[in-house]
Amino acid sequence: MKIGIIVAMDKELQQLRQLFASADVRIEKCGIGKVNAALGAQRMINEFHPDVIISSGCAGGNGDDVQVQDVVVSSELSYHDVYCGTAVDGSTQYGQVQGLPARYQADPELLRMAREVAVQNDGLSIHAGLIVTGDWFVDSREKMRSIVDKFPDARAVDMESCAIAQTCYINKVRFISFRVISDIPLRDTDASQYHDFWGRIADQSFQVTKTFVEKILNS
Repeated sequence: MKIGIIVAMDKELQQLRQLFASADVRIEKCGIGKVNAALGAQRMINEFHPDVIISSGCAGGNGDDVQVQDVVVSSELSYHDVYCGTAVDGSTQYGQVQGLPARYQADPELLRMAREVAVQNDGLSIHAGLIVTGDWFVDSREKMRSIVDKFPDARAVDMESCAIAQTCYINKVRFISFRVISDIPLRDTDASQYHDFWGRIADQSFQVTKTFVEKILNS
């Protein structure tokens, strides 16, 4: 079993590389945003041929029960900044690239194992739900509200996961996203939570990805 982990930033890469020594796990930085994420995922697929790809990193959270340092696991993924019209038959949804799924579903077996990790980690809140992706750094309540208005069930907002999901869907590679909540934009007006996250608590935040990967390798 070969597992690829894709992150966007050096900070995330440094955190995760400290946790893995196995040759069956490759961790790569793709860069920020959807295009970088898709290119990074395709490169990993071409060069490493993983059985599973995991998107890992931080995200903005949404929901009354979601707190900073919680983890959101993707049950499904969509874009919050894609609109292709309604198509000739009126079937295309907001967030959907025409001809592709409106929402990309996480691999069911990976999602099942992620839920087991949640049960095993007392004191760590892991939420399964929708992750939405777009080329915005969400640093205001107004930006977050505009996203949540269209995706009220979103639990996390990031800039890479759905692009990686789309690439994996096209290449038929199993995929799931783990996102540590760095900030709650609807509760924070100046992105201070995000900066505090990296300054104070990021060191302990990626252990859930390590636990999940070990579960896959031992299954």
